[in-house]
Amino acid sequence: MKGSHLVLCALLGAAPSAKAQPRSGGLDELAGYAGTWKTQTEHFDTKFSKARKDSAILRNECWRSGAYFACHQFVDGKSAALIVYIYDAADDVYKNTIIPSDGGVTHRGSLFIKGRTWTFPWEDKDDTGKTIYFQVVNVWTSPGTIEYWTEFSEDKVHWTIASKGHEEKE
Repeated sequence: MKGSHLVLCALLGAAPSAKAQPRSGGLDELAGYAGTWKTQTEHFDTKFSKARKDSAILRNECWRSGAYFACHQFVDGKSAALIVYIYDAADDVYKNTIIPSDGGVTHRGSLFIKGRTWTFPWEDKDDTGKTIYFQVVNVWTSPGTIEYWTEFSEDKVHWTIASKGHEEKE
């Protein structure tokens, strides 16, 4: 599993409002990414994670320019990544590229938004070469509060939770 991809996706989330609203679509939906967030995560002992608890301060400096929405993401005051989004209106999906600040492997992914639920899916291979499906699910319980979890599956039907957490905007 791509560790940096998991951490960055788990810490991302945004919602225009805690109330169910019709979506306006497009990049303006991502504006909630900007700001500073306090995160608390509990990781469980699974095939892809070890039991532990951690917390962090996440800061996103975000801006929009034309067809792009970008966030320079800091974790505990250190530059972690530049995340760039585009919106594919035909498929109603946000496509993103995560560029780690350490020059590591760039990751491409997707974000699907259904009301207050934001899902970042990806797939990877386990030690035997079998495809494993992963996703981070963010559910907004208020404009400044996110409940999230990371889960994995071999069949996209039966999911195992690897971590869960809470984010609160400062």
